[in-house]
Amino acid sequence: MSPFDLTGRVALITGGNGGIGLGMAIGLRDAGARIAIAGRNANKAKAALEALGPDAIFVEADLSTKATCAKLVADVTAKLGPVGILINNAGTTVRKPPQDLTEAEWNMVMDTNVNAAFFACQAVYPGMKALGYGKIINIGSVMSNFGSPYAAPYAASKAAIMNLSKALATAWAVDNIQVNSILPGWITTEMTDGARAQVPGLNEIVMARTPIARWGVPADLAGTAVFLASKASDFVNGAAIPVDGGYMSRG
Repeated sequence: MSPFDLTGRVALITGGNGGIGLGMAIGLRDAGARIAIAGRNANKAKAALEALGPDAIFVEADLSTKATCAKLVADVTAKLGPVGILINNAGTTVRKPPQDLTEAEWNMVMDTNVNAAFFACQAVYPGMKALGYGKIINIGSVMSNFGSPYAAPYAASKAAIMNLSKALATAWAVDNIQVNSILPGWITTEMTDGARAQVPGLNEIVMARTPIARWGVPADLAGTAVFLASKASDFVNGAAIPVDGGYMSRG
């Protein structure tokens, strides 16, 4: 059996109804996993489910509280079985100079990007412990390591995600649960389309810094997601893997 084979495993991808989340969900489906995607936009999920095929499910969920994350995991477990793979991909941003951010805007980004990920990890932990294995993949960003003058809460939240992953990796290794993070570079999605529109010169900056000389696409994340979700990565724990076309390698 291939160490990358995910047959029989249940994967939950938050924010899986488009963009990077959908790209990773398709990769896990192709490796044999049973797929559940979660998000707020049921209409957007229709196209995602068409891409994933008839065996995938969508669960509409607001993930900003511990209770809603617990309900999501319970719903997926009832429909597909215990969740053995969790990808925390749901995210948002506010593009403003830091001095202009409101308290509500800061809290909204932190609730979506950090709190929801942590509560989802808590929610899957008992089931993974009972299964005897688990794979958690938290989606950070190249901004986990870089500052940003126009996205302070986003950068702070993604740094938190990277280090939360390391903390959970050390805590849950004894339960055979590996927790890692992926740090995407500049990937073409609805969110980054907004960034290109709002930040003058962003496209030129990204192209100049990225050695591969292109923006990424969601499918570029699929291989790393499958690796971290599979037995091939059983000795990989607490890692933060850039998928960025070399963006972080250039000084």
